[in-house]
Amino acid sequence: MHRVSLLAAVVASGVLTAAPATARVVEPDRVDVATSATAHRPPAWPRTIDGGAWPTSHLQGVAVDERRGEVLWSFTQQLVRTELDGTVLGTVEGITGHLGDIDLGPDGRVYGSLEYKDAPAFYIAIIDPRKVTRVGVQAREVMTTVHLQKVVDDFTADLDGDGRFDGDTADTADHRYGSSGIDGVAFGPRFGERKGRQTLKVAYGVYENVARVDNDNQVILEYDTSRWKRYERPLDEAAPHRSGPREPDGTFFVHTGNTRYGVQNLEFDASTGDWYLAVYPGSKPQYPNHSLFVVDGAARPYLAPVRGQARPERGWHLTLTDEGAYDPATTTTGWSFDASYGLVSLGHGLFYGGSGAKEADGRQRGTATLLRWTGTAPDGFVPVP
Repeated sequence: MHRVSLLAAVVASGVLTAAPATARVVEPDRVDVATSATAHRPPAWPRTIDGGAWPTSHLQGVAVDERRGEVLWSFTQQLVRTELDGTVLGTVEGITGHLGDIDLGPDGRVYGSLEYKDAPAFYIAIIDPRKVTRVGVQAREVMTTVHLQKVVDDFTADLDGDGRFDGDTADTADHRYGSSGIDGVAFGPRFGERKGRQTLKVAYGVYENVARVDNDNQVILEYDTSRWKRYERPLDEAAPHRSGPREPDGTFFVHTGNTRYGVQNLEFDASTGDWYLAVYPGSKPQYPNHSLFVVDGAARPYLAPVRGQARPERGWHLTLTDEGAYDPATTTTGWSFDASYGLVSLGHGLFYGGSGAKEADGRQRGTATLLRWTGTAPDGFVPVP
C-alpha cells in the first residue's frame, strides 16, 4: 500500500430572465436507503434527476437538501431550486458574475463561489433557498455576499516584479500559485478530523500553464462561517464591497499536478471522512493528469515546503488516499471520472454526479445521476444499476 503526500471565468452582462423548462425525472426508478441515524432522509433516491434547461452557461454545481427533499442547481448566472422529482420550485436570476460550485451550510443556506475577475473581487454568495419560492426571484432580493481578500491578493500577485497586473490570463508569470480565482466549495470538519464543527473550504481555480512549476498544487482555504453575519452585504456591482475576513483560518495544499482551472467541484463524504476534488485534467506530460482526486480525511495536515515556489515557502499539506491509480514518478493517485459539473455525497457510498448538455435551442440542461463509489481505478464510480 502507498500513502501519497500532498496537497474560466465567465462574467455575464445584463439580467437573465427565463421561463422554466419542463423539468422531470428521467427514470422513475428509485433506490431505497435504509438508515437509523438519518431518519429525516427521503426513503429513496431517484436514479436520475432532471434540473431543467435554462438560457445560461453550463451547470457548475449541485447540492441536495436531504431534509426537505430538494435539489439546488448552479447554472453560472442562475440558481435553480427543484424537488427530487425535478419539479421547479423557484429560480434566482440577475447574477452577472460567475456562480460556481455550491453547498448547503450548517444553517441550511446555500453557499457558492462567485467571481468578478474584472473588479477584481471574489465572494461567497449566500442564499436562503426557502426564499426562492417562484421563478424569477432577483439576486438582490435574496443574496448576500462575503468578500475574500486573500483570493484577490493571490490572483493579483505581481510575481515577475514588473509593477503590472496582467489580468485574467494564463500566459503570465503572475498569479500566486497560478490562481485564477475560486470555484469548488464544501462544508465539513477541519482537515484531519472526521467529525466536529463544520467549516467552509474554498478551492482555488488554477490556470493551465505547462511552462510553470509553481502551479502543481491545488489550494484550499478554510473559513469558520459561524460569525459571518457581520460581513454579509448585498452586492452592488457598480461599487463592489470588500466586507469579509482579511485572511482565511487556514491555507492547505494538495500536490496533484497542474490542472485546468483547478478544483471545479469539492465535496466532503461524511461516511468516510474523505474529500473529493473534481477537476478538468491538466496537460503537463510528466503527470498522469487525472480528473478526480480524493484527500484522506483522517490524515492530519503536515507542514512542508510548497513545491515550485521561487521564494522558499512552507505550508500545510494534505494527503491523498491509497486508492486509485498510483503514479510513482509524481507520487499522485487519482481517477479518470468526470465530476466537474457537480458531485454530492448522500452517504452509504452513494453520490449524485452532475452532467450538462447544450440543447438545440442553446439552453443548458443539468442532470444528476445516482452513482456508487467503488474506489476502483480507473473511474472509481459506477452508475447505480
